[in-house]
Amino acid sequence: MTLREALLRGRRRPRRFGAGSPTSYRGDGYEFVELRAYVPGDDVRRIDWAATARAGDLQTRVVLEDVALTLAAVLDDSPSMRVGRARALIDAAREACETWFAAASAGDRCLRVAPDHASPPYAPVTAAFDLRRSLQTARAALPRGCALLVASDWFALHDDDDALLVSLARAFDCTALVARDPWYDGLPLQGIVRLRGADGGSLRAYIGRRERAAFAAAVRERDAKTHAMLQRCGWRTGTLREEDGTAALAGTFGLHAIEARRG
Repeated sequence: MTLREALLRGRRRPRRFGAGSPTSYRGDGYEFVELRAYVPGDDVRRIDWAATARAGDLQTRVVLEDVALTLAAVLDDSPSMRVGRARALIDAAREACETWFAAASAGDRCLRVAPDHASPPYAPVTAAFDLRRSLQTARAALPRGCALLVASDWFALHDDDDALLVSLARAFDCTALVARDPWYDGLPLQGIVRLRGADGGSLRAYIGRRERAAFAAAVRERDAKTHAMLQRCGWRTGTLREEDGTAALAGTFGLHAIEARRG
C-alpha cells in the first residue's frame, strides 16, 4: 500500500450515516472494499441486487472513493530541531515532508504552511519560529478536509492548547510527527560539563548516575504526554527519529515502506 492509499483509507471526512453513502467530495473512480448488510442512510445506488437476492436481505457495496487530496505540511525549524547525534532532527523532518508531498498524484494539491519569515520550500531562519502561529494560520487558510502533516518537537505547545488542536482535527486529517530527543536512550555526559540550551544560554552542571536517570525519566514522560495529548485531540501520531524521516512517516501509517511517486 502506498502512502496516498493509506491516507484515502484512513482519512477523516464528513459523511452521511452509512459507509456506503456518498461524500461531499467529487471522485473519478471507486475501489470495491466489501459487501455488508444495508443500514439506513446508505446510498440506494450502492445496493448490490445480485448479492441481495442470494442473501435474502439488502446488501450494500462499500467502496473507497478515489478523490483528489490536498496535502499540507508545517515544518518546525526552531533551534531545538537543529540538534542531533549524527544529523539534526530538522533534516529528518524535511525528509518526511518531502516524502509526504511526493505521495501526491495528478490532480492533488500540495500546500506548505510556511512561517512568516520563510520562503517556500525552506528558507534560512531569520526569526524565531512560532508553531502556535503556524497552526493558527493553517486553521484559517487551509481548505477543509485536507491532510495536514506537522513535523515538530512540540515544545511550544502546552496543555491549554487542546482547543486549537481539537479545532484542527475537526477540520483536517491531522498527522503529527513528534521529534524524539536524540538522547532518549541515554545521556552520554558525565562529570562537570557545560550545557548549552537551544536558546543560546549555557550553564555548568554535574552529571552523574542520578542525573542521567532523572533525565531519561523526564524525556520518556514528556514523549508519552505529547503523544497522549495529540491523540486525545484527534491527531494521528508517529515518532520522528533523526535517522530516517521517511521510515518515521511509514511507521505512522503502519507501512513497512513508502512508495511515493507523482502521478
